[in-house]
Amino acid sequence: MLEPRFTLAEPADAGEILTLSRGAYISEAQLYGNPFLPPLVETVEDVAKAIGEIHVLKAMLGTRIVATGRARQDGDTLHLGRLAVAPDMQGRKIGSRLITALEALAAEGTRHLELFTGAKSEPNLRLYKRLGYNETHRGPGLPGIELVYLRKTAAAESAASPRAGAGR
Repeated sequence: MLEPRFTLAEPADAGEILTLSRGAYISEAQLYGNPFLPPLVETVEDVAKAIGEIHVLKAMLGTRIVATGRARQDGDTLHLGRLAVAPDMQGRKIGSRLITALEALAAEGTRHLELFTGAKSEPNLRLYKRLGYNETHRGPGLPGIELVYLRKTAAAESAASPRAGAGR
């Protein structure tokens, strides 16, 4: 398999990113018995707005977007979210590479990287722990959904990278 190429998304990518996210999050909706998870009720306008305001990465294989994720800088913390890999591409380490690419967007001086997932999302939790994230706490999400919040210390080399903080 070719290696995916990670680049910042453009507004024209919003429709394909929305479709990819919905396909990826449908299994989470089934797991939690809730079709109203935020990625599933988002509109193409919402995705385009996110592309204009924060870092939204896309992973390309040829001309196809196979993964996407978001990173938002808040002081010395980079928050990762809306991580999605096309269902037919899961299990190929694309999610790990996506997270690494998002972490590389951290602005200089970033001390922490944070993300969250549902408590029943065991494959996600295993992935995040394998990548060095540790649970900090749990809290309520949508009705009936417990969220697990995870954090790791930013690597000094990525926090001082010349690419760090590029883009939005």
